[in-house]
Amino acid sequence: MKQSLRTSAPSAVKSVQSEEFQPKFTITNRITSGLTMIERARGFLEAAELSDDWIRSMSDKALVLEAHHTTHIEGTQLTLDQAKRLLAGEDVLNVDPDDVRELLNYRRAFDFVSEYLDSGEDITEELVLEIHKRLVEGVRGGAATPGEYRNVQNYVVNSATGDIIYTPPPPEDVPGMMETLIEWLNREKETHPVLVSGVAQFQLVQVHPFRDGNGRTSRLLSTLCLYRAGYDFKRLFTISEYYDRDRATFYSAIQNVRERDMDLTGWLEYFVEGLATQMQEMVGRGKEVMQSDRIVKQYELKERQAKALRFFLENDEMHIQDMTALCPEVNRRTLQRDLQQMEALGIIRRKGEARQSYYVLGDKTS
Repeated sequence: MKQSLRTSAPSAVKSVQSEEFQPKFTITNRITSGLTMIERARGFLEAAELSDDWIRSMSDKALVLEAHHTTHIEGTQLTLDQAKRLLAGEDVLNVDPDDVRELLNYRRAFDFVSEYLDSGEDITEELVLEIHKRLVEGVRGGAATPGEYRNVQNYVVNSATGDIIYTPPPPEDVPGMMETLIEWLNREKETHPVLVSGVAQFQLVQVHPFRDGNGRTSRLLSTLCLYRAGYDFKRLFTISEYYDRDRATFYSAIQNVRERDMDLTGWLEYFVEGLATQMQEMVGRGKEVMQSDRIVKQYELKERQAKALRFFLENDEMHIQDMTALCPEVNRRTLQRDLQQMEALGIIRRKGEARQSYYVLGDKTS
């Protein structure tokens, strides 16, 4: 099920004073288990001896994945490969300019959040408005009114059926509700930071303060809350990838809160499990890198061979063409000898015959 937005004319009703924001939820066994996994992953990443080059590479990859998936959730049609090339500054033909702009805007907004974190200042409404502005500026004719709260009533609809599935608060309530949310985010000290982040993401979507871009803004605000609390996980995770894998479950987790008298327990279970899943995957990759580094040192592998070994962390097999792409400045015969040496050491195994041959990891890497 895809969700889209409708708006109606501005309301003439006067602004209503919002009550203090106080989210309702229960710490269940599922939440506790997920938080334990997250804390273990956090501890591993802090203590593990991971190379700066690998962390930098994986952080760059995480940014590409997050930019792609957070915009893909909202309907952009770019492929992951196209997103990667665009963020690398390449020209890509036959793509929607608005899709491209939304992707590049995410990086602008993320960079802004990163700079803001260095200041150590509290979260403010001005910050949220600036995040929104950077996310939607110049996209789809400026209909999202960048950096401004909506002055119209909007509706979340099922784009397949046209049915209204959620009616957000009237526009005159938005400023007050956003003010109380921001106040809660800055004063809340007893709730686990991961849960604060999950609450922030849901509540911004619930208020739906903007004409468009609410989902992207909510996910970036959630990331900001994690980062400022010391849960940046070396900036290696991408929560939107988890949502994009099964959007129906993602939307259902949000709708579940509205169907249960605004009890956020089910949403927080989903949110925590999603982050825990992402972190477990990252821990697995981190352990593979440590194993790879150990093999490089043990067998005194050349840098070219180390590159080949790292290639296997992301791929099941390697062809000679992959090796030449990794080391374009080295002739093919030299690279073949590098791989043959690794094969002789039992680090990789050759499969197939002649020109159809390729390599897989060997017993020494298990």
